[in-house]
Amino acid sequence: MNGSSPSTPDSINIWRTWALTVTYEAGEYTEQKFKAEKTGGGPVIPSPNLDTDLVMACDRLADVLIKAYKNPIQMQVDIARYSKLISPKDTGHNEQREARLLERCPPGHEGKRLVDEPATILDASSAIIAWYLPDALTDTTQKEIREATNLLAPSLEKSVRADGNWRTNQKWFNRGSEDVGATPGCINLSPAWFQQGHENVSDPEVSASLKGPSCENILKAISRPAAIASAALRVMHPEQYWAGLRTLSNLGHIAVSKDLPQMPEALQYWASVFNTLSIISNRETPNHRDHLSIAECFDILTTVGNYSNARMTMPSLQLEFKIVRHGVYDVEGDRIAWAWYMRDSVHIYAGVPSCGWASVDGPYSV
Repeated sequence: MNGSSPSTPDSINIWRTWALTVTYEAGEYTEQKFKAEKTGGGPVIPSPNLDTDLVMACDRLADVLIKAYKNPIQMQVDIARYSKLISPKDTGHNEQREARLLERCPPGHEGKRLVDEPATILDASSAIIAWYLPDALTDTTQKEIREATNLLAPSLEKSVRADGNWRTNQKWFNRGSEDVGATPGCINLSPAWFQQGHENVSDPEVSASLKGPSCENILKAISRPAAIASAALRVMHPEQYWAGLRTLSNLGHIAVSKDLPQMPEALQYWASVFNTLSIISNRETPNHRDHLSIAECFDILTTVGNYSNARMTMPSLQLEFKIVRHGVYDVEGDRIAWAWYMRDSVHIYAGVPSCGWASVDGPYSV
């Protein structure tokens, strides 16, 4: 790894040979485009290091972000207070418990509300709970997501089990379009993955799907979608974005100093400020909570495919479209979902403090 980039703030050093250098420039371009649209500023010139497809993807993203920003949906729930009511035992599957939580923290509207255009979901204090960004991905990006998922078909196929929890249980998967669609399955990609229960007793490892000889090819295949998801976070929650970037920077130094197997190479090609990507193909998802994520942080869920009649539901907010509970209905056709998130255990290992809630009026608002 040769030299560190001098352009990132607050002593965050990323090597010039890392894929994250392009991601960083894509994030800065998207954030500047968003601000220009918001304030009526002049044209923004992209870095020459961004190729045409990535610039066009960032342009589309900035346009949808500004539409969502201008369409806030206010809820009565206090998300920080709501999060304190949630324990690790609250998986989201106990309907009686969920009904009691909904009674204590009502969203402020009767019945289920369908959101079908770009929007931000705000709590009672104007903390941003979610961004909804339909049609934010260009055709090129969607094609890259499908191709990368197909590249991982062998790992996806092996992931499905006859029993076990719902995430990999075969009863939740379907083949898709006439047995010629995307391979069903669910796998995790990460340059720093803790086995369950090992967070405090061992160093993280490169996730299983990246340990083979195809690691570089896989990470290059996901690099543009990774950069776009990171660029979205640069606008949606800047503090979380910098925390993610700092975590990966610190991991790079730790991986070299401890000579952790394969991690320096994986980090070189990892192009996301998130430390984990779950690839979910042709699976129905029950209502649930993701306790491995950080309460104050956004996950980013992107979906592509030739499906119809698909909706994501957030029962805790009585919305269709974490700590909030969420699920995805069964659909007709193929549906590929990529979920980017940050595991708190990795941030702790890297010595990076947790960030606050995103807010339209907060110090990190744009």
